[in-house]
Amino acid sequence: MSFFQTLQDATRAERETLFNLPVIREALSGQVTLQSYRAFLTQAYYHVRHTVPLMMACGARLPARLEWLRGAVCEYIEDEYGHEQWILNDLRACDADADAVRDGSPSLPIELMVAYLYDLIARGNPVGLFGMVNVLEGTSIALATHAASSIQQRLGLPPQAFSYLSSHGSLDIGHMETYRKLMDRLDDPDDQAAVIKASKVVYGLYSDMFRQLPVANAEPEEESAHASL
Repeated sequence: MSFFQTLQDATRAERETLFNLPVIREALSGQVTLQSYRAFLTQAYYHVRHTVPLMMACGARLPARLEWLRGAVCEYIEDEYGHEQWILNDLRACDADADAVRDGSPSLPIELMVAYLYDLIARGNPVGLFGMVNVLEGTSIALATHAASSIQQRLGLPPQAFSYLSSHGSLDIGHMETYRKLMDRLDDPDDQAAVIKASKVVYGLYSDMFRQLPVANAEPEEESAHASL
């Protein structure tokens, strides 16, 4: 069995927990309030702005035997650079205070997730960062391909409010195919164990973040973006 498939099997329970959360089920069916979408973008900003710094730190710590993986990290950095600015632009298109988000602080689950990943790179096995990639890109593909257009229609928001989410459908599908090939080249048991463990940790913390988002059926309906102005 390929390691990529082993990784998916090893994290199935955590993945199913995430995708069975009420707010995720609502998102996949397009039943999301403007408040919830803004809250999602806000928390996304707080971890996406660390993607490039984390990858840079990871690349610097990889051993010479994984030079091929360092090259992949460089390509990933180029692809991901500036995506946090897309999120701020989306927030502005939602009539949210993007400057306040930029200068604000994440929820505790995102704070812990980012801190865990930096610590993993600094004190543990930097290859484990690819556990984060497994979780975040897999989740964004599902939300982008199944939720973005229906959420846009429900909220009456312009396309400019979905540059981050919509772009990550096709973009992350390509990334995940590259990711699959990279993971299948990992043959060291310690590297594989680090990726699996980090995936489980990130799934847990990412699920905790989604649990804190507003749920549509627990608050008054917002028919459109304009209804809240």
